[in-house]
Amino acid sequence: MTTNFKVLRWLVGGAFLAATLAGCTSFPWAEKPLSEQPFAPIDAFAQNQEMGRGVAVLAGDPGWDDPAKARFEPRHFGLIHRAGFSTVRMVLNSFDHMDASYKLDPKWLARLDVMVQAALDQGLTVILDEHDYEICGKDAALCKVKLNAFWSQVAPRFRDAPNKLVFEMLNEPHEALTAELWNQQLVETLAIIRASNATRNVIIGPDNWNGIEALPKLELPDDPHIIVTVHYYHPMEFTHQGASWVPQYKQLGVSWGSDADYALLNKELDFVKAWADANKRPIFLGEFGAYENGAMADRAKWTSAVARGAEARGFSWSYWQFDHDFIVYDIDKEAWVEPILHALIPPSDRLSGSRPHMASVAM
Repeated sequence: MTTNFKVLRWLVGGAFLAATLAGCTSFPWAEKPLSEQPFAPIDAFAQNQEMGRGVAVLAGDPGWDDPAKARFEPRHFGLIHRAGFSTVRMVLNSFDHMDASYKLDPKWLARLDVMVQAALDQGLTVILDEHDYEICGKDAALCKVKLNAFWSQVAPRFRDAPNKLVFEMLNEPHEALTAELWNQQLVETLAIIRASNATRNVIIGPDNWNGIEALPKLELPDDPHIIVTVHYYHPMEFTHQGASWVPQYKQLGVSWGSDADYALLNKELDFVKAWADANKRPIFLGEFGAYENGAMADRAKWTSAVARGAEARGFSWSYWQFDHDFIVYDIDKEAWVEPILHALIPPSDRLSGSRPHMASVAM
């Protein structure tokens, strides 16, 4: 099968599926392929190394409802790539864009196509992160239906997209979606993905908000194309000080950077590395960040320590986030938050164009 025919089959097949699900018959978004490169399987460890340094984008962006009101624009992918990032984690709150039959809004899908294509065109790895953790944390049964509906539509849509497109099954399962229920759910949802994407790498994390302490409870099927994700915000009293959604951390002025702070960070990252080695799984540190209420100098120290600590252990990572809060880029000012950017990607790396030194991991 020629490359051109494969691309045509993907565009036509994906468009037909979207039309069937959404009751549409026109597909102006499908005029340009997402990439000229067809899909080819890639080893999960190799993909994790390629992912390198990333940043979360498009969380809650008004452009999902009305592109004319978007804050994040396709041109921002170029800024991200030139700054030295290799990956974008595309935050998708898709459940609000489903009808009563759980069919995704074709306009929302069209916006997704535009954003995926624009990111791939910049040479970035793109992670599609289904991010409806709040609904899933409250109602596991409803989550099951909607999560399976999402991947039943999105996975076939991108079946022939290049391997730089990666699926993240669900962000931060927790509370109602217990470890036991999540271990059952991930097998069921993975089977739906595998029906159309047999060898695409899929990111899956443990319950309890993708917490590192939950890794021992994570049960994965015998599938080599899985990358495991964890999130890291320790200590919460520092990273979330004064955040309105966690009033238990209301105290301000919490500092970070003592020898004991560094020792705890390294101990916890070593725990993740030991689990990864024992289970022969690559690790993607899918979220970390320190909220704006902390002192910038301490936030930069913490951010650098987490990023360098992850790289030293062979983990790829994605910072939370580009816009809104915990930001690394100020869209209103069209300027990088330089202390955070420099902590994530040292200026010497950006000038040389070098990739992060990531330790080798067992395969």
